[in-house]
Amino acid sequence: MTVGITLFFTGLSGAGKSTLASIIRTKLIEDGQRPVTLLDGDVVRQNLPSELGFSRADRDLNIRRIGFEANEISKNGGVAICAFIAPYRATRREIRSLIEQHSVFIEIYLSTPLSVCEERDPKGLYAKARSGEILQFTGISDPYELPERAELVIDTSKASLTQACQQVLDYLMGRGLIDASRE
Repeated sequence: MTVGITLFFTGLSGAGKSTLASIIRTKLIEDGQRPVTLLDGDVVRQNLPSELGFSRADRDLNIRRIGFEANEISKNGGVAICAFIAPYRATRREIRSLIEQHSVFIEIYLSTPLSVCEERDPKGLYAKARSGEILQFTGISDPYELPERAELVIDTSKASLTQACQQVLDYLMGRGLIDASRE
């Protein structure tokens, strides 16, 4: 059976997680080597049970649920692409441990600086967080704990989307997880 993969994009809001994850999803679907599922933070929050708020406990539970889904996808040979802030190191470590029992876990940290993320913020969330309108906002009033051992670190303020996408694909090819003869 083909080994499954979880690509776990993490970083601040506005770092480019959803955009890059979506492009990678398209590239991997075009490859046709295995089923690909995108689990995006904004989409999941809108479509799954809405009883969760943004407390640390609720965010951890949300990420654990996503980790469970990603594990089910990847342990069955698929590719789970997750795009979540996932601010807490211990929860990311827990998800990694779960998934690595059956498949490959690749943490991709988008290390884009806070100032750039704030400039990109189309919803004005950072301004609302700075004014106190939004509490417990990652990067402002709640911490983002840097990854301990991300397989890839990409600063999207320095790398274009094309370059960032190529870094991810090159990594996957280098590990033998996707066919190196792909176009």
